[in-house]
Amino acid sequence: MTTPSRRLFVMLPIALLVAIGFSARPADADLSKKVIAAFKGKLLVTTGPLESVGDDKATIAHFKKQALTEVKSQIGADEVPTWFFVYTAFLNKTGATSLKLEFYDGKDYRADKQLTGVDPKLTVLSGEIEITEDDNITKGKTYTLKLTGMVKGKEVVVASGQVKMN
Repeated sequence: MTTPSRRLFVMLPIALLVAIGFSARPADADLSKKVIAAFKGKLLVTTGPLESVGDDKATIAHFKKQALTEVKSQIGADEVPTWFFVYTAFLNKTGATSLKLEFYDGKDYRADKQLTGVDPKLTVLSGEIEITEDDNITKGKTYTLKLTGMVKGKEVVVASGQVKMN
């Protein structure tokens, strides 16, 4: 039988991941090396998960078409603008077991979302983001998104992209 304190210990990391609004899953199972290479180092923002369609050329075109340049906010019960989106990161370096998605307004850092327990062998990572104005994000601004992690003892940007928060 699991004791209440043991159950809390097991459930706490799951609750924390849900609470921070950042999740990840492997996304390279159905992608060819050519498709992965076409987007290496890029972070694509979409409304839903990206899936292969037909051959490599068709899949690359489909991913480019699905990538958003702007995400529309929704107003929650607390009347704070909230943005929900799916990201797919094509990592230019592997080896990190934890990552941080950082939001920059020009050169100015604004916010981040943490992710731990990443498989260090993954080359493509996909997940969902929820971020609010309370996280220091301003409606109408364009942000550079940088997915960073520790690789061989150095903090590096493993993928990046841009999106306007409207």
